[in-house]
Amino acid sequence: MTRSQEQFDDLLGRTALAALFYLPEVTVTDGAYRIQDDVEYCLQAVDELDPDESDHLREAITQTITDPTGYRSALLALVIELAPPPNG
Repeated sequence: MTRSQEQFDDLLGRTALAALFYLPEVTVTDGAYRIQDDVEYCLQAVDELDPDESDHLREAITQTITDPTGYRSALLALVIELAPPPNG
């Protein structure tokens, strides 16, 4: 696999940005916002995810965007599990 720690760092950064700008009332008022679009943007950072990994990350990212305080540690634990080991 060609995944790198940098890709997962990018995924975390994208998720943090999406969480920062997440406003649930925007969906209610104009209907144009779709959280799935933000989640897909976050997932684009990492190559070669198998479907199971992608599903787990998708769920963790969605939860983290909507409730960063409640779910960021779960996302971080998943990223640590999926990312390649550090070099030395």
